[in-house]
Amino acid sequence: MKKAGIVAIAGIFMTALSISWSHAASSAKVGVMDTQAVMEKSKAGKAALDSVRSYSMTRQKIIDGDEQELKELQQALEDPNGKLSETARQEKQELFQSKLAAYDRRIQDFNREIQEKQRSMVEEYGKKIAEAAKAVAQKEGYTAILDKGNEAIFRIVLYHKPTLDVTDLVIKEFDRQNH
Repeated sequence: MKKAGIVAIAGIFMTALSISWSHAASSAKVGVMDTQAVMEKSKAGKAALDSVRSYSMTRQKIIDGDEQELKELQQALEDPNGKLSETARQEKQELFQSKLAAYDRRIQDFNREIQEKQRSMVEEYGKKIAEAAKAVAQKEGYTAILDKGNEAIFRIVLYHKPTLDVTDLVIKEFDRQNH
């Protein structure tokens, strides 16, 4: 979504919030939370992040092995003391080109797989975190719990009193729901 669209949506949201707030200012109880912190500090979130990291590291080891094989082939081709016939050199060059193309495809495939795994995890855990936030809101009597965001994504909450932060409560509820 373009930044202007996000800003417009945020403006509409804030206008709607201020209108509803003016009608129920004395009874509104709003909390804020940091979704990223819930993922990073909760047991289930840490396990999911570790799973993606492990998956990525396994793929990286395969890529590193391919890279080493390519370096060795290239060194054999460039060795001035190598006694390769022209036919053998041409075969090694073709093998190198073939392995290089396979290496490039593998990197693209692995990157796509990792991005899909990350997207899937974010989607799945986003829903689970929302459920935990909803449970906290219902238990604690909050009218709304807003994601305060961080520097990496668009921030909706620019300021809040520290007492409004319910991140720790959401982490506890998230862990309870996803043990």
